[in-house]
Amino acid sequence: MSSLEEPIGLDKLPSLSNIDRLYSFQSSACRPIGEDMGMGNCWIEGRSCSSSNSCNEDFDEPVTWRRKRNSLERTSSLGRGSMACGHMGDLRYFSNYQSRSYCNGHDTGESKYKLFKDMPRYVKIVEVGPRDGLQNEKTIVPTSVKIKLIRKLVSAGLPVVEATSFVSPKWVPQLADAKDVMNAVKDLEGVRLPVLTPNLKGFEAAVAAGAKEVAVFASASESFSKSNINCTIEESLARYRAVTSAAKKLSIPVRGYVSCVVGCPVEGSVSPSKVAYVAKELHNMGCFEISLGDTIGVATPGNVLPMLEAVMAVVPVGKLAVHFHDTYGQSLPNILLSLQMGISTVDSSISGLGGCPYAKGATGNVATEDVVYMLNGLGVKTNVDFGKLLAAGEYINAYLGRSSGSKTAAALSNITADASKI
Repeated sequence: MSSLEEPIGLDKLPSLSNIDRLYSFQSSACRPIGEDMGMGNCWIEGRSCSSSNSCNEDFDEPVTWRRKRNSLERTSSLGRGSMACGHMGDLRYFSNYQSRSYCNGHDTGESKYKLFKDMPRYVKIVEVGPRDGLQNEKTIVPTSVKIKLIRKLVSAGLPVVEATSFVSPKWVPQLADAKDVMNAVKDLEGVRLPVLTPNLKGFEAAVAAGAKEVAVFASASESFSKSNINCTIEESLARYRAVTSAAKKLSIPVRGYVSCVVGCPVEGSVSPSKVAYVAKELHNMGCFEISLGDTIGVATPGNVLPMLEAVMAVVPVGKLAVHFHDTYGQSLPNILLSLQMGISTVDSSISGLGGCPYAKGATGNVATEDVVYMLNGLGVKTNVDFGKLLAAGEYINAYLGRSSGSKTAAALSNITADASKI
């Protein structure tokens, strides 16, 4: 019996409901200390909990978040201008106008604002909704709905869509149809469709189903690794070395996830040096990209900065991605900081689908609609059709019978509704 088939006893895990616990996530608590250096920890996402380019300058001076008064006024002016668009009845016109308004003057990738001068010109969005977003849904989503959602996301121009996960259906019944989903979408063109594989057995099943890219997942928290998949960090890394070795023989790219990069529902704050250790191990075993995941959504720019600095000291920034959950509404500021640090790959989930069952109150991933809206406003290219993206969100929310978790989608929906009354 593999560890993925053993019960975990989730009722014994502490929650984040105690407000005093929040103090353990302060940025000062996350800076590495001497005895932590060189220690290793790692996350696996085997059950149901989820989880670029160059930076030319080091942060020799502290990052300042204040902008000049005229800069703020200019942005505010543009915002009012976009709301005055005469096509409020159609969200596609609004999104196109928003992109043109905010991107004006940014076509060269340059910015007259010092705060944005190191922004990447293009950001690759990795859509994780079909896997990370849906896996925690209590009601089984039909295979046909998952396939249609993936097709809609691909049609919107997203370059990477995480399709499913080849884990034990006993523990993740929502993804028991991984083979059928993969068979239906594996030949879609112009998109990468990675799947999660917790071990060599999962990898072999994924390859047999036609997967051309896989992902492995480790934790920066020893306690979370043991409670999530019943193995230590080092044991999980040994599993992944077997996966990456097999993948290399078949020329299949492997992406690596690191979870709990800032905080853990069991341990509290996580040392940046531990995150750096796990990220380096995944990089050394051959993972082409390392996604840094704030699994329970407790990160802020104050503790993301030291974590990124520690990881970037051992893994090239061009191989890093960020994966933020929005429990405390901090995902967009965290992404903005990550972009300023030189990272240009961002994970997100359509309509903010997702969550973490191991941490009470932890909500879904940052919404893809909100990320694209912010990047459009910064003049950063994504090649995503915003109208089609909104349509994909509307589709899955209509099936699930709930409103969108994206603030952008909700706002535009309200604007459209108000305009129809005029």
